[in-house]
Amino acid sequence: MAAAGGESAMDVVPALAEEAAPEAAGLSCLVSLPGEVLEYILCSGSLTAADIGRVSSTCRRLRELCQSSGKVWKEQFRVRWPSLMKHYSPTDYVNWLEEYKVRQKAGLEARKIVASFSKRFFSEHVPCNGFSDIENLEGPEIFFEDELVCILNMEGRKALTWKYYAKKILYYLRQQKILNNLKAFLQQPDDYESYLEGAVYIDQYCNPLSDISLRDIQAQIDSIVELVCKTLRGINSRHPSLAFKAGESSMIMEIELQSQVLDAMNYVLYDQLKFKGNRMDYYNALNLYMHQVLIRRTGIPISMSLLYLTVARQLGVPLEPVNFPSHFLLRWCQGAEGATLDIFDYIYIDAFGKGKQLTVKECEYLIGQHVTAALYGVVNVKKVLQRMVGNLLSLGKREGIDQSYQLLRDSLDLYLAMYPDQVQLLLLQARLYFHLGIWPEKSFCLVLKVLDILQHIQTLDPGQHGAVGYLVQHTLEHIERKKEEVGVEVKLRSHEKHRDVCYSIGLIMKHKRYGYNCVIYGWDPTCMMGHEWIRNMNVHSLPHGHHQPFYNVLVEDGSCRYAAQGTAIGSLQARRVSLCPVRTACLDWRALNGHCWGSHPSTLWAPEPGSQLCSPRDALKWRL
Repeated sequence: MAAAGGESAMDVVPALAEEAAPEAAGLSCLVSLPGEVLEYILCSGSLTAADIGRVSSTCRRLRELCQSSGKVWKEQFRVRWPSLMKHYSPTDYVNWLEEYKVRQKAGLEARKIVASFSKRFFSEHVPCNGFSDIENLEGPEIFFEDELVCILNMEGRKALTWKYYAKKILYYLRQQKILNNLKAFLQQPDDYESYLEGAVYIDQYCNPLSDISLRDIQAQIDSIVELVCKTLRGINSRHPSLAFKAGESSMIMEIELQSQVLDAMNYVLYDQLKFKGNRMDYYNALNLYMHQVLIRRTGIPISMSLLYLTVARQLGVPLEPVNFPSHFLLRWCQGAEGATLDIFDYIYIDAFGKGKQLTVKECEYLIGQHVTAALYGVVNVKKVLQRMVGNLLSLGKREGIDQSYQLLRDSLDLYLAMYPDQVQLLLLQARLYFHLGIWPEKSFCLVLKVLDILQHIQTLDPGQHGAVGYLVQHTLEHIERKKEEVGVEVKLRSHEKHRDVCYSIGLIMKHKRYGYNCVIYGWDPTCMMGHEWIRNMNVHSLPHGHHQPFYNVLVEDGSCRYAAQGTAIGSLQARRVSLCPVRTACLDWRALNGHCWGSHPSTLWAPEPGSQLCSPRDALKWRL
């Protein structure tokens, strides 16, 4: 056959070799480069992970350069997820290729879970039972959290529903981890005096979406210590504190040397860095968060005292915390070591008042009352944290009725983690759940939690029988109401309260502001979401706010959204279009939200029987 075509096999082989020669020559030229140059090219940032995979399949040399624990895959990981690099030590052996795979899988799993929350978006105001899927995730939790942060950082106002639930999930995950860390911290012996660590746990729990770490806060305090050492060197160049190394816990015994440290501290903190007590905005929760105290350089007595105490101890001055009523103080011992001391053998330091040193009488004058000697005593870490959380609890009770009481909920969680048998706080927590109406539609997990709390209260204090009985009765009534509400709510377009609803189920829409295509599968005469959702979604900025019809829409990307008829969805363009070009997407939508849709003709969506029962007038419209 080859001879018949005028070309022999001997002629074909050289021709093929000639065609392959340039490609082989190029590869030969590439692999002949020095290893450092090749590594530089592969790490240049222009190659994707798939490209690196293909490169490593070409020859042995390039495969060795792209080894799983090498620099090439480390750079791929760093470029893709830079925020994760802080979790790896330079000295550790890391299989970067495997880490890349695990992180990629965690990202896909995270998006899948957020999407599942989106689908339950309108039937569960607080989908507490959905968190059980998150708790059973495989792989490092930091990978899952990192993907949630990526969703939150998506450009502009895209994917608001995803962002809303990514924020909720991230909030839950981090708080659970922090609360477990705090409980382990509280199990330390009483002589474990890391006041700063405990304060940071409180800060983290109340601000779980902020990047707060003990290491970063300690680094900021270390920089203050360096400034104090610089000033101290001018006072006494041979001061023993100047020889301390980082992490040392040595203490200076001579009172004169301690006084020099405190003088240098007062100059640096209050004159140079301008720290001061926040008298103008005293009742602000930011005054209790250590990272905010360092950023804003202001706080209240307890937070300013913890900062002052930490700096002093790092420089060898053994100050102690005093849980003084109405005004937290520190005390500085003036007596001889080993002697029997009373309250008059101490000087009391007001860190809120620029480090002013007070006598016992001046302390009483500060608060305007005489107090017993017991109130001048030193307190342990747990008591200090109890006072901090107690302050947050008081601030949480001040929140307005239109708020979600998040600070009150957080401070209750913290307080009960330290003192789980506080009857009054357990009652407050039960009332709070009841007041906020945090009852999931498809699960009674929080209802049962409230009942557990009430049963625990009854065991601790039988005298609370009346209050417990009242709450138990209302909780059980709620369960019975939910059992009765299993029927479908029928919405008639002819009803007076529905007169402003302009669009019906089955209309295919295009959003003018965000540009997505969607189809309406439900509507409400006004926004039915809670205050937290309305605030997060900035609904108040719309022309009619939440007092206008809102529509449940299924978007072409598979997500469910809740859009206003005014600026958000009032600018939608209603249209009946052929679905033939997007039939595949239609099938995907039905798979994602099959409870909403039955079969569809060539141009219109047709609601299934359940949806027809909910909005019979809309269903009739599409049957005509």
